[in-house]
Amino acid sequence: MAAKIDHIVFDIGKVLIHYDPNLPFARIIPDEEERKWFFENVCTHEWNLEQDRGRKWEDAEALLIERFPQREEQIRAFRKYWHEMVPHAYDGSVAIMEGLIDNGRDVTMLTNFAADTFVEARRIFPFLNKPRGVTVSGEIGLIKPDVAIYEKHARDFGLVPEASIFIDDSYANVEGARAAGWQAVHFKDPETLRRDLIAHGIEP
Repeated sequence: MAAKIDHIVFDIGKVLIHYDPNLPFARIIPDEEERKWFFENVCTHEWNLEQDRGRKWEDAEALLIERFPQREEQIRAFRKYWHEMVPHAYDGSVAIMEGLIDNGRDVTMLTNFAADTFVEARRIFPFLNKPRGVTVSGEIGLIKPDVAIYEKHARDFGLVPEASIFIDDSYANVEGARAAGWQAVHFKDPETLRRDLIAHGIEP
């Protein structure tokens, strides 16, 4: 029998808010094949993840511009048009989170996010200020699925790992939480999340 859940921890990107770099880049690089090449070779997922780990954007841009000087404008566009990559919230997920908070549940957030873009996200999506607190990878130099980030979040917010449940769209990050002794569910959509929470004894 799993432990009773006292703490509910949400990821943010693709759980509470939509994220897609193609949204502005469909305009910046209209050709689909060229855009695919750009994301696979220039502004890659791995490159962006280092900003989530705390690297400054100016350093990240300089690194790529040195290698791809002809792509400078497109490289700088990644941060410049970041706000277009997060066009809307997932209303169903937000409603679940807000309902848990309204019912007196302890809710926090744990996210891979660059420090400065998270400040921007909080302005765009005020509901990100409602949970008790948040661990932002870019502020502490750790990223999921490193077990250390879950351990730090638990220490900082006084969570009991086995009484904590983590919700993330990335299965690797779900596994990271489980490795840290937490319970965890893989987010697919709000309806599935609601069922998963009920299965863990949480009425959303």
